[in-house]
Amino acid sequence: MSGAKLASFKEQWRLVLVLFLMFLCVLAIGWKVSALHIVERDFLQSQGDIRTIRTVPLVANRGLISDRNGEPLAVSSPVKSIWVNPQEIGAQHSEIERLAMELGLDSDSLLASIERNTRQEFLYVKRRQAPAEAERILALDIDGVYEQQEYQRFYPQGEVAAHLVGFSNVDDVGQEGLELSYEKWLKGVPGRRQVIKDRRGHIIEELNTIQTAQPGKNLELSIDFRLQNLAYKELKAEFVTRRAKSASIVVLDVDTGEVLAMANQPSYNPHNRKNLNDFSVLRNRAITDVFEPGSPIKAFTVVAALESGLYTPDTVIETSPGWMMVNGNEVKDIVNYGTLDLTRVITKSSNIGATKIAFEIGPDAIRNVLERVGMGQVSGTAFPGEQGGVLPSHRSWSRIETATFSFGYGLSTTALQLAQAYSVIADDGIRKPVSLLKLDDASVQSLHREQVIDKTISHQVLAMLETVVDPKRGGSARDARVPFYKVAGKTGTVHVVGEYGYEENLHNSLFVGLVPASDPKLVIVVIVYEPKGDEHYGGQVAAPVFSRVASGAMRILNIAPDNLPEDASKELSLL
Repeated sequence: MSGAKLASFKEQWRLVLVLFLMFLCVLAIGWKVSALHIVERDFLQSQGDIRTIRTVPLVANRGLISDRNGEPLAVSSPVKSIWVNPQEIGAQHSEIERLAMELGLDSDSLLASIERNTRQEFLYVKRRQAPAEAERILALDIDGVYEQQEYQRFYPQGEVAAHLVGFSNVDDVGQEGLELSYEKWLKGVPGRRQVIKDRRGHIIEELNTIQTAQPGKNLELSIDFRLQNLAYKELKAEFVTRRAKSASIVVLDVDTGEVLAMANQPSYNPHNRKNLNDFSVLRNRAITDVFEPGSPIKAFTVVAALESGLYTPDTVIETSPGWMMVNGNEVKDIVNYGTLDLTRVITKSSNIGATKIAFEIGPDAIRNVLERVGMGQVSGTAFPGEQGGVLPSHRSWSRIETATFSFGYGLSTTALQLAQAYSVIADDGIRKPVSLLKLDDASVQSLHREQVIDKTISHQVLAMLETVVDPKRGGSARDARVPFYKVAGKTGTVHVVGEYGYEENLHNSLFVGLVPASDPKLVIVVIVYEPKGDEHYGGQVAAPVFSRVASGAMRILNIAPDNLPEDASKELSLL
């Protein structure tokens, strides 16, 4: 073969080889493309979806809490929370410092937190930002920084209703009060939706909703915020003036058992909990704190006396010389009241009179009455930490235990329990449940009502309680009077137990009032714990608070006067 032919053959062979190799490449590419589109299509599609299609939560807002008239007490407002992906932002130290500066955070702390969570894909940086603030942060265009929709609880009435409503935490879970009691009712059910996001996590397109978010159910409380605000304001003023340890007030609807107002001092701001080092300020003392009620129990001692058949309202009891020794212990009145009838035992709040009644009818008769009106039992409000108090049941009562029990020592109760007990006297001897939730007409009609005190006896005791507020009849609670309304009630001034027994100069001051006395609509219990100063009697400290709250309540609820002057009554009758 000549050299020319050999060179030509080699060139042809090279061309064929190149074409063959190119053919193989095309074949390989074709095979790979076919494999990607046919064999691996589903896998590749799913991997692409993982990187672009995301399932994101739909946050459900918490249910509204309102008063009986629709006034909002707890609402949920939309907010945005800023979070980062530590795997994306971890190495960008300068950007982390920039982010911290814009959010008002310590850059070293934020950097350390991100470095501790480098294996995580989610880390909150700052929660509950205003939507506009969150958008400003995202506009910084920092890789790995994202936002998340959330809701923040807002309490329009602040500390006025704080003890009753309570609050939720940063994750919108109830922590105190009715927010905690009705957590399952108030919380919503989150939903889910599919979206397409870009590499920076921004939503490009919404695909579909997998599950719709279900908002929490609303809760309508029994309280009337107008009364709540009034009761809170008056209680706080007295609490501050008396430099007291604490104080509580309960306003109860006699007809339905609904709590129309409930306030305590000291209170707290549910929006500012950073400085709540003393958790005792969180307690709703009207429901959770028990105390010895003292003289208000005498009304039920008198009920037991009338039930025994041994006493009538006019039965005479000798209380001279104003003191007596019982098992080596002195029982005494403030002064020597001499001879009293049963009514004036209540009017003058005679310990000697109550003791002599108890000695004659026995302590079990008094205990039976107290148990029937709800003492020693939780009231069933389902409020966190609710206490039932203590109603003693001794196998054998000593004479001193019998004596002190008859005028309110040796047992314990809450302000709400005491209000419920007095509502029995106010409502013809009928006991009914108390409620922190608004009752509709059907619920009111279906209330379990039990006749626990004879109607005639309840009327007799109610009339006796009227004398306590009547200065013309020697009553000690003249400061509890309400202009143009008849008032019935009972004072209480109770020695407080200290390190070495009952303290001589340490007291709790109480007043329980029913208004209007001719047909009671409200029971109001006021207790001021350990007031300081020269005045400490219930008629001096607690009764004026009752008067101011009751006066406002009569106007707010538009309850007709039952004690108008004679001239005014004639003028009204002519209209």
